[in-house]
Parts: sequence; structure tokens; C-alpha cells
Amino acid sequence: MNGTRDDGTAGADQAGGRAGTWPAGTPGVLLLPSGRAVRGRGLRHALDPSAPLPTHGVYLLGAPPPEASWETEWLAWPDFRLPRDRARARRVLAEVWERAGDPAERVEVACLGGRGRTGTALACLAVLDGVRPDEAVRFVREGYDRHAVETPWQRRYVSRFPG
Repeated sequence: MNGTRDDGTAGADQAGGRAGTWPAGTPGVLLLPSGRAVRGRGLRHALDPSAPLPTHGVYLLGAPPPEASWETEWLAWPDFRLPRDRARARRVLAEVWERAGDPAERVEVACLGGRGRTGTALACLAVLDGVRPDEAVRFVREGYDRHAVETPWQRRYVSRFPG
């Protein structure tokens, strides 16, 4: 079972999965089965000033993201569509998954609204974490946002994402 560690961060499962470092209760944090934690958010919403900043952010946008005080990466991904370079998207999301397993990292993925592209990326991370592709959208809708992964082609992309 996933839960909160004694230090208040999103915790690992009892099987010993690695834990993310987002504090428990941080809005938008999806806890993956392995215990990795990744925050999803919409860039049109202001950051919660009481929440910690990410150490690494991947921004799924049609144009480069605004400057940030943490390490960022832009993945060209137009609104309501799919990534322009799917091979690069697979590499970037695999790196997000790896970094989310590092206790020193707080990783986020974000698009403008925080649902379609962000939800799709989170569902792909769930696949990388061992969730079956045909269950990943449901997993993200239950653990992140019930409206995540907005279009049929985004759902199909997740169902075909290589784990």
C-alpha cells in the first residue's frame, strides 16, 4: 500500500519501492505503484506559494515554456494533440520516471491546462512503472484528475506506449 513516510513525503509501497520527495498532500502529485511521485499541473494556474518548487520540470507545450528558477525541459506537444517527436517523448518520459525515483528530486510535468497532455504523460509514466497500458488512463483519472487524458488519440497513445 502506498502512503506517507515518517518525514511527511509521498511514500513508497511496503514492497520497498522508492519514494518521491513531494510532501504528502501536495496538489497534483500522482503516486505511482513503485512509490515514485510526480506532480502534474496546469501552467495557467498559479503555483501554490506554500508548496515546494520542483527540481526538474518537463513542459508539454506547442511553444517554449516561460523561464523558471529550476531545471526545465520543453517537449513540443500541441494542445489536444500528441508529441511532435514520439521517440523523444519516450526518452524524456523515461528520464522523468528515473528522476522521480531519486529522493533528491521533485519532478513535475505540466501543460497549459494540466489535464490532456499532462494526464497523457502521467499515464505513460504509469505504464513505465508497471501499470498495464489498458489500465493506465483509469489509474491517472483516479489518482490525479478525473478529466485527465482528454482525447481518443491521447488514450490510444497511452494504450500503445511501450513500457
